[in-house]
Amino acid sequence: MNRIKKMFFIIIGVLSLTGCESYLDVEPKSSLSEDNLFTSETGYQQAVTGIYALMASQDLYGDNLSMGFVSGLGQNYNQTSNISPLYNTSKYDYNSDEVVKFGTVIWNKSYNLIASANKIIENVNKQSGILTNAQANRIKGEALALRAYLHFELLRLYGKSFTYNPNAIAIPYKTIVNEKPTPPSTTKEILDYIIADLNSSADLLKNDTTVDYTLLSSHFTVNYFAVKGILARVYMYYGDAANANQAAKEVINSTHYAFVDPSRVSAQSIYRDRLFTSELVLGLRAKDILGWEQRYFHDYQGNSSNSLTRTETDINSIYELSTGGGTDIRRLYLFEVEGTSIYPTKFWQTSSYTAKETRLDQIVPLIRLSEMYYIAAETEATQTAGAVYLNAVIAARSVNKVVNGAGITPAAYRAEITKEYQKEFYGEGQLFYYYKRLNLSTIPFYANTLSGDTYVLPVPDSEKEFNPNYN
Repeated sequence: MNRIKKMFFIIIGVLSLTGCESYLDVEPKSSLSEDNLFTSETGYQQAVTGIYALMASQDLYGDNLSMGFVSGLGQNYNQTSNISPLYNTSKYDYNSDEVVKFGTVIWNKSYNLIASANKIIENVNKQSGILTNAQANRIKGEALALRAYLHFELLRLYGKSFTYNPNAIAIPYKTIVNEKPTPPSTTKEILDYIIADLNSSADLLKNDTTVDYTLLSSHFTVNYFAVKGILARVYMYYGDAANANQAAKEVINSTHYAFVDPSRVSAQSIYRDRLFTSELVLGLRAKDILGWEQRYFHDYQGNSSNSLTRTETDINSIYELSTGGGTDIRRLYLFEVEGTSIYPTKFWQTSSYTAKETRLDQIVPLIRLSEMYYIAAETEATQTAGAVYLNAVIAARSVNKVVNGAGITPAAYRAEITKEYQKEFYGEGQLFYYYKRLNLSTIPFYANTLSGDTYVLPVPDSEKEFNPNYN
């Protein structure tokens, strides 16, 4: 254990101690040993903030798990050449160097952060007098939720879906830090562990009085309603419609989140709210995302890479321009045309003139209000009741369309929900997981048939070598 302590370092950020508004004004720049870090409430807070900061890195949600790799798996981009950055990814060539590299770095970085969360939980449990009960509950609640969220992401990549094979061996669920390999659990077992952690987190955070939901910064830390949003997504993956519905509607009915005003989306570029910040249930600040975005798309100096695009015809098809989708604010204001191609602009950096706490860029969404509405639409007792939630999002996007839940077949109703996922989460890394949850054999822009195994990335060789339980 002494060796573990000596090896264990957590990257921390420079935090303002004058108030919680700058809580996530994070710029990792130093590290502290475990013995020094967990000696004050500030140290614990720095440890948690370090996890958020590293989750927002290019290796994870700043790129690979948002606009990059996982969006490539979801066929968001037309990768026609083997020099395209996500060519092998879009072909589901999991043995290629390209995919192996992505898969290995995501696995390693995620489990490193899970280890950090576990160290925080361990130290909260054994601390005496350093934290008040309220502080301990908040810090442990956040760490439990982050541990669950990261495991869920790994499960959705490296494990078989619950729909396809709930009893297949998936990934290890790690709750302690030691040198021993953790045996992998089945998909069902992992989901049970995740749900247990999230329910414990919700209990700890339910009475937290430190969250000011009027501040944009409140959307970048785990709070009670963020946990409920994660739970809604996990229950959907588990096929538990009743609990998914309950969790989603708790977020919807909280009144802390509201659909973005379309005028904020149609505003001049420098003022444009491209990521619908009022709808963020949980997001991350990614301070270096500009360079990663420009690597794929286009910047304001006129430099164009345009390596992750689709044709304008494809995008217009997604947003149903031929059948009334021409007023959709997502299509009108979140894409740009370059020649014959079109690319998303959700992550453009256009708010540098504003204070850090109110700027509308540098954001990666993790859980959004619209997803809660889609989950409610999918899990209500009748299609008529569900369509109320589906139509609420459609109307909020300025689309003149109403889905008649009572007048269409279940297959047609499902198709309407799928269309909304495709429109709403373009370039955010969620479509692949939606297709996987439903075990779809055909998806847009991919000519071949998918099987349940197509949706499963191989566990990295480094883990198999270290963990004999995979052999």
